[in-house]
Amino acid sequence: MPEASVLFLRACLAVLAMPIYLLSFLGIWEPFCRKIFFPYFLEKLSVFHEKKVKKQKQELFRNLPDFTSSSGQLRLLEIGTGCGANFQYFPPGCKVICTDVNPHFQEALSKSMNKNQHIHYERFLVAAGEDLHQVPSGSVDAVICTLVLCSVHDVNSTLKEALRVLRPGGAFYFLEHVAADRSSWKYFWQQVCHPTWKLLFAGCCLTRELWKNLEEANFSELKVQHISIPLPCTPITPHIIGFAVK
Repeated sequence: MPEASVLFLRACLAVLAMPIYLLSFLGIWEPFCRKIFFPYFLEKLSVFHEKKVKKQKQELFRNLPDFTSSSGQLRLLEIGTGCGANFQYFPPGCKVICTDVNPHFQEALSKSMNKNQHIHYERFLVAAGEDLHQVPSGSVDAVICTLVLCSVHDVNSTLKEALRVLRPGGAFYFLEHVAADRSSWKYFWQQVCHPTWKLLFAGCCLTRELWKNLEEANFSELKVQHISIPLPCTPITPHIIGFAVK
């Protein structure tokens, strides 16, 4: 019965979003979404999301300086930089390599860079999290990844790449929305919304149990906390936050 209810409600939602499905069928939606809609949406969402997670992010990134290399320079790589929402939390003087699979965030990213002159921007790479071949192995002290693992094509490959580019003793920082408890109504609605949500928001998946991927990755230490972010009328309230050490 629950599966039938999910399928029925998915169909109802698909009917409401039929114009988007039609544009997708015609090959119009994806390029429009990547170039115009998703950068615009993410910029607006970032402002709203940051208000809800500011304290958690401040606490998360508080120990970033502890991973400064023996040279005295802290070098960060961010997977899925997007609009640069995390720049404000990075310690003064650190060097940042920005990466994103979508090159259409330039305007919002430039604004964020201008607001955050306390850090040094090394370069911007158009690259997927699963393929960071332009970054040498063991070359960064920390990898930052927030609200990104929900939409990468392969979570495990992305984590492998993060491990590869990290130096021994470096850290992987994350804040991601995840699947709710499978017995909850939140999970039921995540299942209902999943296909349409994924289409609308550039491949964003609602039902990934990302803590399992992190537990199975080859980190020597993992600190993960399950939290709930108050984002009314959305299916993305369950989050995980923490860091893992290579």
